[in-house]
Amino acid sequence: MFLTNKLSSLTKANAMVGREEPMAIPAKHFVNQHPIAPPFPEGIEVIYLGMGCFWGAEKLFWTKEGVWTTATGYSGGYTQNPSYEEVCSERTGHAEVVLVAYQTKKIACQALLTLFWEKHDPTQGMGQGNDRGSQYRSVIYTTTKTQLDLAIASRDRYQQALSQQGYAAITTEIKPAASFYYAEAYHQQYLAKQPNGYCSIGGTGVCLR
Repeated sequence: MFLTNKLSSLTKANAMVGREEPMAIPAKHFVNQHPIAPPFPEGIEVIYLGMGCFWGAEKLFWTKEGVWTTATGYSGGYTQNPSYEEVCSERTGHAEVVLVAYQTKKIACQALLTLFWEKHDPTQGMGQGNDRGSQYRSVIYTTTKTQLDLAIASRDRYQQALSQQGYAAITTEIKPAASFYYAEAYHQQYLAKQPNGYCSIGGTGVCLR
């Protein structure tokens, strides 16, 4: 509750200001060598997903057929081009998110949403597992009306499944995407560079039907 109140009391006026200069990022994805920043090829759509620490979440998506590229970053808050340390201070309003750029003819948005719901616990509020803080909250930031409609509908279906297993209400924030700021270069495809690094991806064991 303290963390929830802390985020709700944050406004653009009292958030960290940030900076004009964007983070320096690699030109290409460490794993598949595709660019991690737009412009992307025709037939690509982007969705931003936050499910706790972004290291494991990014790996979850880059391994899926039809996902063209991924990147870690910050979104949902106020601070322009924040640093990781600033996001962790909870004075930016941002969540850790993964940019997922996918080929719509090869993988459906619904398939990505199913992975999202099943591979973390969306009922935990301001945190995920042992990671506590508003930057670890569960979020879906969409770039199309269809994505938004699918996200809301899948949330409602998953809530029914979770409730049947005794879980609390889903706390996932779902809304159209605003600004996305790339995380520092060392965060990009972190678990490909550090295979034994920390990964918080888990889930409730409840399937989305």
